[in-house]
Amino acid sequence: MRLDRFLVNQGFGSRKEVQKLIKSGVVKVNEEVIDDPSYHIDPNKDIVNIDGEEIEYKENFYFMLNKPKGYITATYDEKYPTVMDLFFSEPMIDKLFPIGRLDIDTEGLLIITSDGQLAHRITHPKWNIEKEYFVIVDGDVSDIDFSRYEKEGIYLKKEKYKTKPFKVEVLKTSPEESEIVITITEGKYHIIKNIMSELKHEVLYLKRVRIGPLRLDEDLAPGEYRELTKEEIDMIKRSVKM
Repeated sequence: MRLDRFLVNQGFGSRKEVQKLIKSGVVKVNEEVIDDPSYHIDPNKDIVNIDGEEIEYKENFYFMLNKPKGYITATYDEKYPTVMDLFFSEPMIDKLFPIGRLDIDTEGLLIITSDGQLAHRITHPKWNIEKEYFVIVDGDVSDIDFSRYEKEGIYLKKEKYKTKPFKVEVLKTSPEESEIVITITEGKYHIIKNIMSELKHEVLYLKRVRIGPLRLDEDLAPGEYRELTKEEIDMIKRSVKM
C-alpha cells in the first residue's frame, strides 16, 4: 500500500494533505524518514510513526451512532440529510456505510462501518440477529396477549406477510399511550409500525436500543457517535460467527 494512501485511510487528511505531511519529513517507516508519498509499505508489518507517535493500522472502522430523527439511513440522498452527513471528518469516509436501515423518523442505534462481511451477516436472515426497540404507541395495550406472537409471529393482512416470532415487554400502559419493548429478528420495511397497526395501535415514537449483543451507549445524544471498542467489535463478530 502506498504511504499516502495508508495515511488517508487512517484519517490524516485528504491525499493532498498527507502528501504535504510526508514531504515535510515528519513521517518515519521502521525508524527511517520517508518523504516520498508513493513509497510502498506493508501495513501489517511495517511500523509507521508521525513525530514519534506510532500509527495503529486499522483495516476497517466501526462506529456506534445514535441516529436522530430527520436523517435517512443512506450514504447519499438529494432530498434529505443522511446519517453519513454526520461523519464528514472521519477516516475512510468514502468507504463507510450504515448497516441496515432506520426510518427517517426513527431514532437509535445504528452501526456505521467499512466492513462489508459484518454488514452482510448482521442483515442476513440466517443469523437471526435480535434488534430491540423502545416503542411508544397510542392507547392501552394491556388487553393484548403478546405471548402468542413469541411462538407464531403475526399475519399482517395489509402486507400479506407473516412475521417471524417476536417478543414484547410491556413497560407502562394507560388509556392514552403505552410504552413497550419489541425484539425482532428480521428487517422488513416498517415492520414494527405494521405489527402495531395490525394490533390497532399507532406508533408514536420508535428507538432502536440494541443490535445482537451491542447496546446503545446511553451517553450518546441523538446525532452523536463514537468508535466501537475492541471488546464490542469482537462481541458482535462472535454473534455472527466471524
